[in-house]
Amino acid sequence: MPKILVTGSCGYIGSHTVVDLINNGYEVIGVDSLIRSQIEIWHGIEQIVNQKIELYRIDLTDHTATKKIFFEHTNIDAIIHFAGLKSVVESVREPELYMKTNLGSLDTILKCMREFRIRNLIFSSSCSVYGNADELPVTELTPIKNPESPYAASKIACEEAICNANFEHENARIILRYFNPAGSHLSLKIGEQYSETPEYLLPYITQTAIGWREVVTLFGDDYPTRDGTCIRDFVHVMDIAHAHTLALQHAIKTKTYDIFNLGTGKGVSVKELVDCFINTTEIQLNYKFGPRRSGDVVQIFADNTKATTVLKWKCQYTLADMVLSAWQWQLKLQRYNSSNV
Repeated sequence: MPKILVTGSCGYIGSHTVVDLINNGYEVIGVDSLIRSQIEIWHGIEQIVNQKIELYRIDLTDHTATKKIFFEHTNIDAIIHFAGLKSVVESVREPELYMKTNLGSLDTILKCMREFRIRNLIFSSSCSVYGNADELPVTELTPIKNPESPYAASKIACEEAICNANFEHENARIILRYFNPAGSHLSLKIGEQYSETPEYLLPYITQTAIGWREVVTLFGDDYPTRDGTCIRDFVHVMDIAHAHTLALQHAIKTKTYDIFNLGTGKGVSVKELVDCFINTTEIQLNYKFGPRRSGDVVQIFADNTKATTVLKWKCQYTLADMVLSAWQWQLKLQRYNSSNV
């Protein structure tokens, strides 16, 4: 049974990927600093897969502490690297922190790959590297443009480091560029984090609908799009998670360097997402339009032909599925909070 180290394993996408890997026959070791995530998510993973999983609480910028994992597990077959900071808004406020943390943690992973001869790396990247692309949909060959945020700049720097990394042993390096993750695991045992300010739009919508927030602000209604709001490619988090399992299988088989877009290939406007929530849940939502937000791209959606052809990846869930699972997760959080008052 291949052994996979998953960094950032208590995070939103990382946690769902751990479940998918185990359900597909892989052994998983988790590592997470738990600075931006909760241990309850790890407990939720263990409930879904019905087994205990080893979790290291380590800051990956600490090279000495990270090496401990590899000394204790000498047969790691691959690393899936999620760990890092991911808020566009926060990155605008603290650009140095984002470059130091995101590039620093990757540097540790690459050093450990060399030292312990790890043969496979799957890296969590972002469609933000495309910036405001000149043509849509974007393919993996779409030119990288000047980043719209320090977060995007950190992802570009990480991709360059992976591309240029030198190894003395045969290896595979796969970069997965996510578009906009949404929804929650259908078991409702894991999902968007409990207490953090959400990094994605849909949790803002559900928190407003349930009364945790007074209003959800849609940033900008004067963009050159069909309804004036930004356009994104929303993809269910479980679909993204399964793509990592497929990418891992591809990496182990081919030992190659490659890049894949993970999106549905369909652009959905921010206003259309709001409308879908209202129509799917039959719940009214208090929302308003606000000024444009620094760091936001006008519109971005994927050409996912490469992922569907090479990885045989197929999105299983619709926008309504994403909305409904996110709302059901929000209702669970409400019950959880009420029982702990």
